[in-house]
Amino acid sequence: MIEIKGGVCAPKGFLATGIRCGIKPGSQKKDLALIYSQKSCNAAAVFTNNKVKAASIRLSQEHIADGKLRAIIANSGNANACTGREGMDAARRMAQAASGILSIEPSQVAVASTGVIGVPLPVDLIEKNACLLKASLRDDEQGHSDALEAIMTTDTRRKEIAVEIEIGGKPVRIGAMAKGSGMIHPNMATMLAFITTDAAITGGALDSSLRHAVKRSFNRLTVDGDTSTNDMAVILANGEAMNKEQITINNEHSEMINGKSDYDIFSGALEHVCASLARMMARDGEGATKLVTVTVTGAGSEDTAQALAKSVASSSLVKAACFGADANWGRVLCAMGYASASMPGADFDPEKTSVSFKSRAGEVQVCRDGGPVSFSEEKAKLILLEEEVEIFISLREGNGTASVWGCDLTYDYVKINGDYRS
Repeated sequence: MIEIKGGVCAPKGFLATGIRCGIKPGSQKKDLALIYSQKSCNAAAVFTNNKVKAASIRLSQEHIADGKLRAIIANSGNANACTGREGMDAARRMAQAASGILSIEPSQVAVASTGVIGVPLPVDLIEKNACLLKASLRDDEQGHSDALEAIMTTDTRRKEIAVEIEIGGKPVRIGAMAKGSGMIHPNMATMLAFITTDAAITGGALDSSLRHAVKRSFNRLTVDGDTSTNDMAVILANGEAMNKEQITINNEHSEMINGKSDYDIFSGALEHVCASLARMMARDGEGATKLVTVTVTGAGSEDTAQALAKSVASSSLVKAACFGADANWGRVLCAMGYASASMPGADFDPEKTSVSFKSRAGEVQVCRDGGPVSFSEEKAKLILLEEEVEIFISLREGNGTASVWGCDLTYDYVKINGDYRS
């Protein structure tokens, strides 16, 4: 697998664009994006588990029910959530605007929105500017770049990646973009993640691969403990790579390469893409100064390791300690303890637990078998002052391992969210 340029336009047959249509008052930033496949696609998606779902989520769930899509239209600056029947009407009009310029059915369009909740979406601006979307569609890196810019809100860094793998003797590409830096504690995916591939793959295999990748990437990401109303991860596969045998879950006809089937190769690449985006979002958490990776090893199961790691990464006290470069390891055990008490299957033995902090500045163990060990506070502070910090937790109870990505909690997070609407 190699990383390449082009984002969602790297796979054959995909075009993208982003324009400004005025949804963000007083802003000159792009706010409307379109991703389009020249051929019909198998499609899969995972959506937020928040009971309060944006209109775009509910409509996209309807449209992807048959496993087919050809386009994604997305706006920033307005979440179109908690907007009632008017919101659903606006989402449908977005899909119709895209389908009209592309000469496809509205049901072939996924709709996404991100921004302020509880404010009616000025969908007339989208309809008036739809013709500009079609005129500016491109199949190159600039098209991808424009679309990515149009879905960003409080993001300060670009989240994008494309990779190339070989399946059935053919080069197969996966390209992706994402936005998200706040209101991130996914119980499915992240704020918005759009993925394209030219792989020839069945709908069932695509859905299975995406769900596996989401579990090991976006569901292991947390910024502030808030699961959004608009979370969405969508993948479109148009088959333009023409790999010899269509990828299936069982791959009964595929040639094994290094013990891996075509499905394994594709799924591994997709997981890499999603995990890379998750790390980028954690690093760009609102107000964040550090990427914090929490890894639990030796758990009774992978799910247990994930639950405990996510509790630590989500803890406001742990996040604040990372910001202050304070090796307060008691907060780590505390976060694991309340997770174990409230979550079935997240049990562990504190007296077998060890904790270490690591970064480019070195590594220091701060806890062994649930108790303190002698360590240099000065060295620990130097380790925690780095921009990327790792917290390693060993349980010695099994083979379960999981890493979760998060960030520190800073003064700027409060500033950003204290006046978000103004």
